[in-house]
Amino acid sequence: MHACCRCRGSAARVSRCSATSSLAAVRGRLADQRPGARRRPRRLYLRHHPAIGIPALNTAILLTSGLTVTFAHLALRAGRRGRLALFLALTFLLGFTFVGLQAREYGEAYRELGLRLSTGIYGSTFFMLTGFHGLHVTLGAIMLTVIWLRVLRGHFTANRHFAFEAVAWYWHFVDWVWLALFIFVYWL
Repeated sequence: MHACCRCRGSAARVSRCSATSSLAAVRGRLADQRPGARRRPRRLYLRHHPAIGIPALNTAILLTSGLTVTFAHLALRAGRRGRLALFLALTFLLGFTFVGLQAREYGEAYRELGLRLSTGIYGSTFFMLTGFHGLHVTLGAIMLTVIWLRVLRGHFTANRHFAFEAVAWYWHFVDWVWLALFIFVYWL
């Protein structure tokens, strides 16, 4: 019988589970598939769920950064330049923090789980999806840093700030994409 709780029984369910599982399934099974490894109990304890820990923290960080960029935009429209600079700085710092924690998660997946691009569908899907998103977060954080430097130089007014809005919309898009990835990669 297969170790996954969703595919007890039929071979069709086993193959469907193997084709659609994500890192969540890998974290629980990779160590168990090695010869001579002890099998884990079937119960899923919340503290062992892969969405708890760095992924949940990264989700909170990106959602918070979505709020801070919104507060920065409101401050810009109200002409409050100090708040604008503060909230924009918080936004790009949160973005770089996200990328740093994602790098840490990659290290843990590589060292503790043996997860690599060559591991199979799990490794290649995980690294492709989260890595591509991490690249976009990095680019967004760099763009936010450039906008912040322009804010410090007084390049934007309450009525003229298209570049700021374009980067803010990009950042919100990155947030929404992460929410979808968080559900797909860590929960399903």
